Parts: sequence; C-alpha cells; structure tokens
Amino acid sequence: MNWSDLNVLVTGGTGSFGRKFVELMLREHPPRRLVVFSRDELKQHEMRVAGLDDPRLRYFIGDVRDVGRLRRAMQGIHVVVHAAALKQVPACEYNPMEAILTNVMGARNVIDAALDCGVTRIIALSTDKAVNPINLYGATKLCAEKLFVQSNAYAGGKDIRFSCVRYGNVVGSRGSVVPVFLEQRRAGRVTVTDPRMTRFWLTLEQAVRFVIRCAERAAGGEVFVPKIPSMRVTDLTEAVAPGCEVEFIGIRPGEKLHEVLVSEDEARQALDLGDMFVIQPAHPWWGTRARAEGQPLPEGFRYTSDSNTEWLSVEQLKELAEGLE
Repeated sequence: MNWSDLNVLVTGGTGSFGRKFVELMLREHPPRRLVVFSRDELKQHEMRVAGLDDPRLRYFIGDVRDVGRLRRAMQGIHVVVHAAALKQVPACEYNPMEAILTNVMGARNVIDAALDCGVTRIIALSTDKAVNPINLYGATKLCAEKLFVQSNAYAGGKDIRFSCVRYGNVVGSRGSVVPVFLEQRRAGRVTVTDPRMTRFWLTLEQAVRFVIRCAERAAGGEVFVPKIPSMRVTDLTEAVAPGCEVEFIGIRPGEKLHEVLVSEDEARQALDLGDMFVIQPAHPWWGTRARAEGQPLPEGFRYTSDSNTEWLSVEQLKELAEGLE
C-alpha cells in the first residue's frame, strides 16, 4: 500500500488514538490527505496549536451519529480508520441509549457512508471487552465488530473491504488507570478493585502501528489481534505508586478479573501469524480469499490475560509509567 497516493480519514481523530495516529502517519507514512473527523472543536484547535497543522491535514467537525456529515467527509477518501466511540464503562452503563447511538448506530453510519462514497478499506477499532461481554460497552463493541465483518457482504462488485482490530488496555489513553494512580499517589493511597486482576497492556504507539500494519494487509472480514503482554494490577501499583497504601475496594459492576482477546470458540476460526492472531470470518459469504500463511490454533486454545506467556515486570511498568508523568 502506497500511503502517499491515498486519502485517509480517522473518526474520533482528536481522541488518544486518533491524535497519535495523525502524528505517526504524518511523520512516517504521509498520505495525500488526512482528515480528522471529530465532534470536539476545542480538541481540534488544541491539535493545531500543538503543531498538527500540516497542509495535508483537514479538520472536520462532525459526529458519527450523522450519516450525512460522514458522507460529506468521506468524499474522495480511500482508507477509513474508525476510532470514535463512547468507551467509559460506567458512562455507558448510565447512558445506555447514548452508547448504542454512538457505538452501534455510529458504526452503521460509517459503513453506509463508506459504501456510498467509494472507500476501499475500513479498519474499525475494537476491544478485549467485546469478547464474552458483561457490560454494555463490551456488548456495543461486539455488535460493532459483527457489523463491520459482515458488512463485506454489502460490497457487491465494489472494491471495498471491512476489517477490525481488537486489542487490550492502552497505557496513557483516556480512561487508563495509570493517570488515576498517579493522581492518587499524591495522597499516599491508591485504590485497587481486586488483587487478582490482570490485563493485556500495550502503548499508544504500539496500538497505532498495529492498526497501520493491519490496514495494509487486510483482505476483508478479519479481526486482527496482536500478541501483547499481560500485567498484574498489583505490579502496576508497585511501579506507579511505590510505598503507597493500597486499598482494595472490590470489583466494580461490569468489570472482569481477567480479559479475553481470543475466545475458545473464536480460536477454531483463527490463525497464528507469529506476532498476531487473525480471526477469520465464520461466514465469508462475500468470498474473501483464504489466508495461505499462518498456523491453526490447538484445540481448546484461549488467549486470556491470566494465562498469557508474556508478562510485564514491575521495572518495565515503571518505564512505561514514567513517560506519562
């Protein structure tokens, strides 16, 4: 894929992922045009003031709930990265209709606009919380995944492919626990829900680079899952707030002890590509080409944060946290 010939749009372009995506694309894979689509004029202004004012950049005010505005923004666009979402679990639980309008109906609007405007490739961001979801946020992201994968059936004779990327917690993103711990340590006490808790962990830059790679190799209908390390929340508190009192407050509603990136049922459709897993579509009605590379996963395989073979040490977590202070 020659990015210099392409026009690219990122929804949620002023969020944590979107901003890093814009920075990295302009620095390493400059496209012909890069459209930042978001509903927050202040954050767009802040990005410009911070130096993201390249002549290839276009800032569009818009909401994924507005399919007409999406169609306008996608005129002449080749690649769409869909990162817009409501992702705070408590906020989604308290505002369920809003979560559905943005995360599910917004996904539908992105798909409809892309189909109407001649977009050729769409990568949607998902989360480990979409696997066996127990909260509304996870359920909306699971629904969005299904929409993007199966919308390849609507392509017909068009040269358009929809795929998803699914990964775990991002260090330093909005809603990450690290800034919370950094704030709490000022008072000498941090709160942890459960000492047994584990999570998948990757940096914002790793997440962006993975999405770019997957956009370049997507055939349509895949869910790409990176192989990333796990961390214990108790190790994180030791790394971020050493010497602080730790108060265990109990697991919150809609929260899991451990996260899953590839379920046992999905593993039957998945391939191991070395540094990632690719979950192939169970119903490829649109005739996506089969992948020749990759190894099938063993019977009963699950990719979970507590059974992971790669773990971050306290020292490694310290290094990650120091970059956020």
